[in-house]
Amino acid sequence: MFNGPEIWIIILLVVVLFGGSRLPKIARNLGKAQSELKKGLAEGMAESKKDDAPKTDSN
Repeated sequence: MFNGPEIWIIILLVVVLFGGSRLPKIARNLGKAQSELKKGLAEGMAESKKDDAPKTDSN
């Protein structure tokens, strides 16, 4: 996908655009967003499986 020089150019652009002091905050927010996404997907899958379970009729 990316070779060595492209990665370094992207890293350099990110540091120039956002500054070195903001990068840890951005990385932390991305990590939180990723964990929330995984949590939401897991809840959605559990709810989907619950809805797909055969329903028993008590009548």
